[in-house]
Amino acid sequence: MSLAKLAEEFAEAIASANSLDELATVLAAIALELGFRYFALTHHLDIPRAPVPAVRLHNYPAAWAEFFDAQRLGPSDPVHRASHMTGIGFAWSRLPGLIQLTPRDREVLEQARQNGIGDGFTVPAHIPGESAGSCSFATSTGQEAPGDRLYAAQLVGGLAFEAARRLVAIRNPLPDRPQLTDRQRECIYWAARGKTDPEIADILGISHETVILHVKQARARYGVYKRTQLAVHALFDGTLSFVDLLSR
Repeated sequence: MSLAKLAEEFAEAIASANSLDELATVLAAIALELGFRYFALTHHLDIPRAPVPAVRLHNYPAAWAEFFDAQRLGPSDPVHRASHMTGIGFAWSRLPGLIQLTPRDREVLEQARQNGIGDGFTVPAHIPGESAGSCSFATSTGQEAPGDRLYAAQLVGGLAFEAARRLVAIRNPLPDRPQLTDRQRECIYWAARGKTDPEIADILGISHETVILHVKQARARYGVYKRTQLAVHALFDGTLSFVDLLSR
């Protein structure tokens, strides 16, 4: 079977899952088809103690899952942190090139190997307004990740994460989110980059008073009182990106 046909079948199977249990069963079967032993689809949170709705599906060995939770590795796991540095799937062999591995990171990776987890491939999931997440596929200890089906793994990882979000309805419907005007977005953008109201007025070619009004209305729509809060909400809503804030 061609890789394209295989990927198409995987996509159909993921789309047909009607529950998280069904999705987990599908992912376990797909992982084997791709040449992996394990899969893990998760938000990068301390899941047992997460204050917000989150997803975690996996078929990792129980001993590793217990260690992972006991050490609260959701936010700090090296694979998770590395996924924050890229928008496409990556082999775990690339970890040293994506993040600076600490002694603790190396201990975690060694513990994973001792618990039966070998090489792997991770697909990041970056959704504005939500915790970062990923879908990973891993081999058993001593086995290399199959290099000829990573394109399919990339596709599966993205589709599977979106399917999990759909099944648990994590994101509020779009109509419930604040609707900003173009001018309000522009004012928030420049304010978040440290510009004063007069500077924003000069940049946009509008009056100082108009800038104040746009920012005030934007704060009202988000229900916040400070500009710092406004910038944070705009980041989580996808109106701004971290690159916007860090650009000079």
